[in-house]
This record gives sequence, structure tokens and C-alpha cells, in this order.
Amino acid sequence: MQHYASKSLNSAKRYKLLSGSIIPRPIAWVTTLGVKPTQTLNIAPFSFFSAMSSELPLITLSIGRKHDQLKDTAANILDNQEAVVHLVSQSLATEMNQTAASLPRDQSELTLTHLDLTPSKTISVPALTAPKVRFETTLYQYVPVTGDNAQVLSDLFILEVTDFYFADDVLDPKTFHVNATRLDPLARLAGSTYGTVDDLFEMKRPL
Repeated sequence: MQHYASKSLNSAKRYKLLSGSIIPRPIAWVTTLGVKPTQTLNIAPFSFFSAMSSELPLITLSIGRKHDQLKDTAANILDNQEAVVHLVSQSLATEMNQTAASLPRDQSELTLTHLDLTPSKTISVPALTAPKVRFETTLYQYVPVTGDNAQVLSDLFILEVTDFYFADDVLDPKTFHVNATRLDPLARLAGSTYGTVDDLFEMKRPL
């Protein structure tokens, strides 16, 4: 096997190894609101995202910094302590990709899309209507991840889900089983490569 000591690699190469091998990764398509009085709606996708706990419904979202500065989504969550996290189906790939554009803080990515919004029930941040799954969340814990020189490298957010939303064709209300085929989730791989869920199979865990 090829072996690389982490310290011998620069950050770009470490990113390639991590993002290219920890796959597929679900995409969190996040809406947040900017600071008052304008409260510009920000929409952005992130793939360093996962579930953390179910007893207390927690999800994690890691947002890297750009030029040592907080990204708009991170700044908005810190300011308002709210976010809506949507899952991305394959049919929404193009719209999702449009919202990855770098825009001025006072311009909403919504202007680049044909997406519609709907009010949330528990938080002030509006949600996108098109995704088949979304979570209203509030900030549970913020962890600034620092390097050896105490410089913040990434902003880690632990978000508590206050409300769950599922399209009728995705969730069976009797069994609470999520139909992965109908959700058709988009997954991030490396670079500009994405994947979908195919060839599903079942395997029972040993007793």
C-alpha cells in the first residue's frame, strides 16, 4: 500500500485523500438568515455533514474557512443560532450546484435558482419547498477547530433538530421507514463527481 505521513502533505493533498476516500457523503443544503435588518437569505451546500445522536436528535455540520474568514453560513448560524438543513435528491442537483456560487454577503443565492420558499414552524429561517427531506435546527454547540498555532481551521456546528419534514412518498407513517429509492439522495464524492444510491441490498446483523 502507498503510505503518506500526514505532516508530509499540504492541506490540499490531505483534502483530496479525505474527500476522495470517505465516500459517498450526504449533502446538507442549508438555509440561514443574515444579520438584521436585511437578514439576507443564504443557501449553501456542504458535504462534511453527518448524524450524531438520536436520543437527542443532533446532526453535525463542518464548515471550512475561506481566507481565514467565516463563511456566510457559519457566520449566520453563530449570529441567529438557527438553520434549515435539507437533503438533496438527484433531481435537484443543478439547483444545488448553483447555490455553491460565491456571492457577496448581501446577495441571496435564491436569485440564481427557481426555488420556492416556505416558512418554518419553530425557527425564523425559511425552508426550500423542493427537497423531500428537511430538518429545522437550532444551534446546540459550536466548536471552533484550531490548529497548532491556535488559528481556527474549521467551524464545527452541532445542530439540534426541532422539526422533521418528509415528503409523503418518502416516509411510511406506519413504520417510519424512509424509502431511499424515492428519496434518490445525491452524494458527494471527490472534486466535481457525485453519485446516487443504486443496487441496494439487505444484510441482517448477527445476534
